[in-house]
Amino acid sequence: MPDSQPHHSSSSWSSWSSSSGSSGSSGSSGSSGRSSGAGLLLCGARLTDGRTVDVRVTGGRIEAVGTAGSLTARTARVDLSGHLLLPAPAEPHGHGDTALTADGGGPVSYEAREVQRRTTEAALLQLGHGATALRSHVRVGDVQGLGSMAAVLQARRALRGLVDLTVVAMPRVLTGLAGAEGLAMLRDAVKMGASVVGGCPDLDPDPTGYVEAVLEVASEQGCPVDLHTDGDDPARLARLAAMAGGLRPGVTLGPCGGLGRLPSEVAARSADQLAAAGVAVVCLPQGGCSGVDRRGTAPVRLLRAAGVRVAAGSGALRDVSNPVGRGDPLEAAYLLASRYGLRAADAYDAVSSSARAALGLPEVRVEAGFPAELLAVRGDGLDGALSLAYSRIVVHRGRVVARTSAVREYCGSAVAVALDLPRQGRTGGSP
Repeated sequence: MPDSQPHHSSSSWSSWSSSSGSSGSSGSSGSSGRSSGAGLLLCGARLTDGRTVDVRVTGGRIEAVGTAGSLTARTARVDLSGHLLLPAPAEPHGHGDTALTADGGGPVSYEAREVQRRTTEAALLQLGHGATALRSHVRVGDVQGLGSMAAVLQARRALRGLVDLTVVAMPRVLTGLAGAEGLAMLRDAVKMGASVVGGCPDLDPDPTGYVEAVLEVASEQGCPVDLHTDGDDPARLARLAAMAGGLRPGVTLGPCGGLGRLPSEVAARSADQLAAAGVAVVCLPQGGCSGVDRRGTAPVRLLRAAGVRVAAGSGALRDVSNPVGRGDPLEAAYLLASRYGLRAADAYDAVSSSARAALGLPEVRVEAGFPAELLAVRGDGLDGALSLAYSRIVVHRGRVVARTSAVREYCGSAVAVALDLPRQGRTGGSP
């Protein structure tokens, strides 16, 4: 059989979910999937500090964390022996409206049903990897008008209770005569339900004017800002930082791959300016979202050293900009550690705590009082989890919403049995 392929069986999920609490008895309410406050007991999980604990969850929050075997509850139980329990990742930079279109064999369809279908499929794919909160950038104007926005918002409603999806409105042009329509559509998109304003100033004839227009709408509506930029023009970055400084609820830039192509002293000066303005940067270590000529990852270590909050996202997910992609936040963290020299803890922070902060979400820790947004990965340490994160259990709003199980088998594996080698990674539990 293929090496460590995840299995998705509706029958096995049904029997597992009834015992673990992800069925209706665990707190789903009708078709919305919202938690009704029913509890969950996660047993025997390992934490990154080496402790093995039980975690009791009630009403979507962590009620108690105690040594393994010390907590009881008349509620659903999930055995997490052999698993590392982590704050759940978040996806700060996705494109649901164009995801999964690389193999279409023709022009991309923006018919509402198609956009909703691929947005939903991409969101569930990323949820299965562990991301319980997603941000999707959606184009408005041009051929799509507001149709793609309406379809993505419909997908968001259908996904409620499984994953939290926020939507960024992205007009193409905002300045000059052509920009008037884009500006009107940006405001209409916010009225429809887009909670973030953004776009790509690099594509506008007047990038500075574009940023000014976006910041004006954001100030009017009280929305955060999330802008696409390659970051290869230090003067433009300096102007953007000067304009964005102090704007609340905040400004995020990404992917800023061009910043890594600048001379180190120039990049360092830009990083200092972004840090002073409180601008966060979302890098895309798995590949960009603007074609091959704009590939490259932002200089994460330089930005972090300057005090910039750096998060990591997936970017394009199998579309014309990037025909491959997994949408896996743990792969993004793995690349930050293996290719860009971050410690495993810092790399995981970029896809979890820093990603959640960039999205304006509450902090998550495996401690009492924090939201129950959790990911259990088979493994006994963070390094191993980033290397061999095949099997995963995802908890959102206090209930299990996704599970991926993977088993590796070898033909004629008597030698592995004789030596008592692990079947997946180096864990103390059974596969």
